[in-house]
Amino acid sequence: MKRLLSAAMCLGLGMGVAFANPADSKAPSGGLDAGLMDYAPAQGVSGGLKSVGSDSMLNLMTQWAESFKRMYPNVKIEIEGKGSGTAPPALTESQAQFGPMSREMKADEVDKFEKAHGYKPTSVKTAVDSLAVYVHKDNPIESLSFDDLKKVFSVTGPANVTWGDLGLKGEWADKPISLYGRNPASGTYSYFKEHALGKTDYKPTVKEQAGSSGVVQGVGSDKFAIGYSGIGYKTADVKTVPLTAKAGGKPVAPSRESALSGEYPLARFLYVYVNAKPGSEIEPLRAEFIKLMLSKQGQEVVVKEGYDPLPASIANGELAKLGLGKK
Repeated sequence: MKRLLSAAMCLGLGMGVAFANPADSKAPSGGLDAGLMDYAPAQGVSGGLKSVGSDSMLNLMTQWAESFKRMYPNVKIEIEGKGSGTAPPALTESQAQFGPMSREMKADEVDKFEKAHGYKPTSVKTAVDSLAVYVHKDNPIESLSFDDLKKVFSVTGPANVTWGDLGLKGEWADKPISLYGRNPASGTYSYFKEHALGKTDYKPTVKEQAGSSGVVQGVGSDKFAIGYSGIGYKTADVKTVPLTAKAGGKPVAPSRESALSGEYPLARFLYVYVNAKPGSEIEPLRAEFIKLMLSKQGQEVVVKEGYDPLPASIANGELAKLGLGKK
């Protein structure tokens, strides 16, 4: 089991995101939490920022950057999204100010940062994502268990799995399942491997895609395909499959409500890691960008991009731990 992430929320193996306080899970159900900070531009903000990391968060970071530049037109921002695995070395080597990741940093990544800087990197929760399993829009499959996913994607499963092996009949029964997934640099790759496949290796037949959208596009153009990607990349050519972590359990579809309640088993936080020296104040440029991400306006971007916004209790807590809360 993964350790508790905070007093307000926890993330467990196969358990998704769950609120310790039931009231927190209901806060954003009808829209944005009214308790989110309303962002107001500050004076004297200038300079340049670079973000290196998650492809799943590329659209989010880009939209936040565009909003930030409208308020601060003299600020230069560079966004690079080649996978969560690229964020830790970029932060460690001071090549970027922000490291967006769709998973938590691994112990060895934290250790390398700490050896370089003398303290650990700081994670900032920015949104909630449901990692969805996609099939072609014409696929009649109704649900899948984690055991099914292991059979299909893991080397521990049969070499050649057909849709008939998952219960489909007629024209689907003898059709081999075509597999789409992410590359090893991706946090989505690591998260799906750990939570859905029980840390077992992927089959070599998985068609690894460099980006999240590539997985969805591949499944949408291949009638007998299956793949996994963030819910924010869903298109009309695919459908998401309800999942259950245990055989015989109630299948749950990815949605805002199921992610925030903890029912959906592949819900996760999306993080932005920063270099924040304990006891030191974050300079205005980075501070204002973080404030924007966690504000009402920043969480509106989260919703626009298809992800789930943070409750105010979480967003404001993240600001407070960085010394950026209301004075």
